[in-house]
Amino acid sequence: MKGKIICFGEALVRYQPAEDSFFNESNMIMAFPGGSEANVAVKLGQTGLPVSYISAAPDNQITREFLKILKDNNVETDSFLYRGDRIGSYILLSANGLSKGEVIYDRKYSSFSQIKTGEIDWQKIFEGCSWFHWTAITPALNEELAEVMKEGLEIAYSKGITISVDLNYRNKLWQYGKSPLEVMPELVKYCHIIMGNIWASHNMLGTSIDSNLNRNTSPEEYFEFAKKNSIDLFSEYKDARIVANTFRFMDNANHNLLFGTLHSRNKSLISPIYETNDIIDRIGSGDAFMAGAIASLYQDLDLQTTIDNAVQEGYNKLFVTGDFSNTK
Repeated sequence: MKGKIICFGEALVRYQPAEDSFFNESNMIMAFPGGSEANVAVKLGQTGLPVSYISAAPDNQITREFLKILKDNNVETDSFLYRGDRIGSYILLSANGLSKGEVIYDRKYSSFSQIKTGEIDWQKIFEGCSWFHWTAITPALNEELAEVMKEGLEIAYSKGITISVDLNYRNKLWQYGKSPLEVMPELVKYCHIIMGNIWASHNMLGTSIDSNLNRNTSPEEYFEFAKKNSIDLFSEYKDARIVANTFRFMDNANHNLLFGTLHSRNKSLISPIYETNDIIDRIGSGDAFMAGAIASLYQDLDLQTTIDNAVQEGYNKLFVTGDFSNTK
């Protein structure tokens, strides 16, 4: 019997205006629980898989409400760290999350960002665990968290736990004097499942990119380039078994075209293409994709079903308000 899936990362509160400006006539601000790894955990819990979320936040009412929502979505939080004085947050400067509006982070000195090596009992956390999911956001926060991430990955790897990473690149976060290229390869070497996109792979792992690729490039051309990208990753990361990519294009605030590719060491696959002009909220779509891929691989579904499910989950999230998915 397989063990639980652990998702590790910062719990965040998302704030956004109810209108087009932050200070508006209605004087209303909306708040949503979120954070990439929490988003993945919630979707996995909704799917009915055993999942645990590990993060840190103050022992206060906001944190308790945050964790109650996770528990209501079948996410275990028994190993959550109550500590510090601040829960991280971000402000999305658009009324609906649809535009390419600016994101303002407020996560310095948060409880999670202050975690040091030796403070997490990884041996205990990994008891009964068969899958560990993390994202590139954690080592982007500060150098100490990059070391914490390495500490956890080394132990997970030594225990034979399947490790997946989301290469979600946030250029506003890498501000402590080291570039992703100096940090991420050393962490990704422990991973079996590498997910993200070809641009994030280039920025974080140094894989090649074709500057001629753009919105007008056909899905078939992107598929061929993704194959080459996966070959490079498999050559560099000997334990990698799967590479999964999202391709998302937005022509206007309400539009999204979405497809994905998945690669093993002997097979490459592409999903159906989804397109809509009726988006409600694009935040969390990539996390829903990750959860769909993890859930399918965890259940040993075939690879075509895996990429199809992942893209379907990412597409479904476009029509759900907030960071979390609610499509069970």
